[in-house]
Amino acid sequence: MTTITDITALEILDSRGKPTVMATTRLADNVSGSACVPSGASTGEREAVELRDNDTQRYLGQGVRQAVEAINGTIRDQLVGRDASDQRSIDHLLCEIDGSTDKSRLGANAILAASLSVLHAAAAAQSEPVYRTIATLSGTTPPFDLPLPMMNILNGGAHANNNIDIQEFMVLPLTAPNFAEAVRHGAEVFHALKSLLQQKGLATTVGDEGGVAPDLPSNQAALDILIHAIEYAGFQTGKEIGLALDCAASEMYHEGAYIINAEKQRFDSLQFVEYLQKLCADYPILSIEDGMDENDREGWALMSERLNDKIQIVGDDLFVTNATELQQGIDEHIANSILIKLNQIGTVSETLDTIRLARTARYNTIISHRSGETEDVTIADLAVGLCAGQIKTGAPCRSERVAKYNRLLVIENELGDQSRYIGQSALKR
Repeated sequence: MTTITDITALEILDSRGKPTVMATTRLADNVSGSACVPSGASTGEREAVELRDNDTQRYLGQGVRQAVEAINGTIRDQLVGRDASDQRSIDHLLCEIDGSTDKSRLGANAILAASLSVLHAAAAAQSEPVYRTIATLSGTTPPFDLPLPMMNILNGGAHANNNIDIQEFMVLPLTAPNFAEAVRHGAEVFHALKSLLQQKGLATTVGDEGGVAPDLPSNQAALDILIHAIEYAGFQTGKEIGLALDCAASEMYHEGAYIINAEKQRFDSLQFVEYLQKLCADYPILSIEDGMDENDREGWALMSERLNDKIQIVGDDLFVTNATELQQGIDEHIANSILIKLNQIGTVSETLDTIRLARTARYNTIISHRSGETEDVTIADLAVGLCAGQIKTGAPCRSERVAKYNRLLVIENELGDQSRYIGQSALKR
């Protein structure tokens, strides 16, 4: 039986020590499923809204008791007696009882926790891993693709307390024969980077996503030391290991200009596109995420015109995992890829709808964590169950990041010849 008999929630902590929500759904046969929701630091304006208490006497106003109460009260009352195997009906009901366009009444954190815990309970009721339940929901059939990991091993911007403007510098293991070897390649480059920084007397403390966060004179200096680390680890840059950036350009955009503080430069949209073009010409950069401000549509169009046929152009703050926003980008020929974050949209079903639209339009999909994470590993199962192709879940450092890599290692071992590591082919459209 998959009838929901109870759903409860707790206020727990994420990887930054900020409150978040954990929900548990229980079914008639005494099976249960639990899930935790993450939280972002660099967020898009059009994301679904987290519900925070704003009670300055607790957690500096960041508590989530109201979201917890929404699950223990309104959501529980509506879900008890429903069929957990009907994910779409559950998610539709959650949106309906919230009633807002941005999930601000009950909170996207409450709604997503409930949606995900139902997914986990339904999987448990079938005695199957979550990725197989997701595959059933999405129509995916074996063999399953193990995703290309985009490892953010050097942190800047809003994810680190340093002077680097670009938020994420990632390494991509392109030619590993399997996912386990891809993780090894990335981990060895990460440790090589730490060794090189130590030799230079630079900090190897890590940022929110587990990457090192040294002060460096420029974004180019960060790319230079990454290339040095790749070669120091014994790999070929651009052939065995590629590079990717998350500019998080909305964080740099002020009064119509892109400000690069480390290099004391100020660019208009055209100049910033040219700056990114030069980085791509000088370094083996295969992917750029959020290269322009989320509201700079002209800048996005220009960047897409210049770079769409050369590299992966990823919309995160631009699309916020929202099918309506993505459709607008498709119509305007903006970007060629989308970052997928469950808590940007708030339910499993809406996430699947956005991915379906992306695939129809031949946009690449990248499943992503948030900077404020938990030990929850759902996104690893999501990446496999959807054959998404790519995953972003930080450096091979900090347990909330490594948990996702470890889950993928377990899945690869479990699937055996029913899986394949997609590697560099994930970047092709």
